[in-house]
Amino acid sequence: MKKLIWMAIVLFTSIASFGQKKKDLIAQVAKLKTEATEMKAQLNQINKSREVNLEDDLHKFSYAFGVEIGSNLKTVGVDSLAYNVFATALEETFSGKERISAEEARTVVQKSIQEIQEREAKELSEAGELFLAENEKKPGIVSTASGLQYEVLTLGNGEKPIASDKVKVHYEGKLIDGKVFDSSVERGEPVVFGVSQVIAGWTEALQLMQVGSKWRVYIPQDLAYGQRGAGGSIPPYAALIFDVELLSIEK
Repeated sequence: MKKLIWMAIVLFTSIASFGQKKKDLIAQVAKLKTEATEMKAQLNQINKSREVNLEDDLHKFSYAFGVEIGSNLKTVGVDSLAYNVFATALEETFSGKERISAEEARTVVQKSIQEIQEREAKELSEAGELFLAENEKKPGIVSTASGLQYEVLTLGNGEKPIASDKVKVHYEGKLIDGKVFDSSVERGEPVVFGVSQVIAGWTEALQLMQVGSKWRVYIPQDLAYGQRGAGGSIPPYAALIFDVELLSIEK
């Protein structure tokens, strides 16, 4: 009899416990549904806030200002921001509640940009050095004392220019990743310039070439544009590759 009573108590307790767990589960499901609804509303609000209407003057100005800032940042090597922090800084500055002064902000920005550029410059310089070190091992590559490398694609039999000469050439310039940044060949018109009026790598190579020759010239960054780069197409510390065809010496 006692055993039956004990079993009944255990069964009742289990049923009660199950009932409580079921209630707790229902409550948790209801809470999750509420949270999901709130999250959906927040996402809708975020998506709505990202809508751009370029017919609206304020939207157009805001978007244009963002494009200008983004373009400038890309130019100096910045490719991402903590956008929510950026927006917070704008809002707080407009309301006069910025957390750092304009002078301190300027110092932080300048320091960060300098660090980014120095890091990129080091990576580019190392990449160029590694490329030239491997390239030098290839058959047909000639290296000069300055570090210039070249291979003869077509051997000419004309005169060699000197530093004071002007020459007519066709050329195509590439970065070591193969990206073409300039090409007289594509333009369909050769160029004329003084042998000593170009980058050091060109000046050296031209004086080694005979008219009628076509060379592929590999130029270390210190014989090219070095730390300054050239416009937006040649980054600082970039090694360069040129296909150069020496058409004539201009008298």
